[in-house]
Amino acid sequence: MEAYLPEIFLGLVGLAVFVYAVLDGFDLGVGILLPMHTDDLAHRDQFIASIGPFWDANETWLVLAVGLLFIAFPEAHNTVLRELYLVATLMLIGIIMRGVAFDFRAKAITTHRLAWDRVFKIGSIITALTQGYMLGRYVLGFADGLAAQLFSILSAFCVMGAYTFIGGAWLVMKTEGDIQKRSAVITRKAAWATAIGVAAVSIVNPLISAEVAERWVSFPAVILLLPIPLLVTAVFVVVDRYLVGMPHHKDFGCWIPFVGAAMIFLMAFCGLAYSYFPYIIPGQLTAAEAASAPESLMFILVGALVVVPVILLYTFFSYRVFWGKVGELKYY
Repeated sequence: MEAYLPEIFLGLVGLAVFVYAVLDGFDLGVGILLPMHTDDLAHRDQFIASIGPFWDANETWLVLAVGLLFIAFPEAHNTVLRELYLVATLMLIGIIMRGVAFDFRAKAITTHRLAWDRVFKIGSIITALTQGYMLGRYVLGFADGLAAQLFSILSAFCVMGAYTFIGGAWLVMKTEGDIQKRSAVITRKAAWATAIGVAAVSIVNPLISAEVAERWVSFPAVILLLPIPLLVTAVFVVVDRYLVGMPHHKDFGCWIPFVGAAMIFLMAFCGLAYSYFPYIIPGQLTAAEAASAPESLMFILVGALVVVPVILLYTFFSYRVFWGKVGELKYY
């Protein structure tokens, strides 16, 4: 088993990153979509209420991913922080802005609540853009040059668009009436923007990286992998057709856009994993090269086998308890 420990921890880091992208992605998306008109207080309250029980716990998965990376792959952790120190600092500032604004809006009188909502929205945008930029830098192995920087900027806006898409889909699932209708319109636009972004990144990445091009374009891989883009396209079409028909009788299938968005996230993640496995730093370090000593990994694995299922159970339980449509936001 020791021979496979680096790959096991690589899988655990990947799981934590994927779950974080879906769960914190939707509450970042809700923050990005937060309306800023002075007469939209009731709508903003419902936006906030839809993520209130979840947003803080969702960030647990980011902490888990960083912790596993630090303990299991210290050399890779050092490389990531060295290359992305300033951007990671900006991301943390965005996360702090969200946390402070979320708590203070509950204590602010009505006339000041808009200011804290603006801080929450700006923090969400900063967090999404920095995460997208870091993803772009990471997948290119922190390469320098104009092409790499432009790709990272493209990645930043693609990730923000994807978070907006899944955030809007969450609102379609959790709200009713006028807010749901408005969310459906925005989600449809964000879905097509995300589709364009996915297509753009899928085309540009092989052009920049010869290794990625070899894995995807060579024969017979190009035939075997063809179902992935076809399935992604089909999911986008299904989500679009559902949103066009809003509202549906008795809110039938309100979960379809969110599940569709999560499926697209999963397929995009699987595509990235296929492109770069077994590298922990693309083109630089494999999981085996960057891993801690086998004795340390075995010790950590015991803890991970306890902690990860507990977090999964807690996550499932919290979403089960707060399932259903969001009601009026009240502070006591």
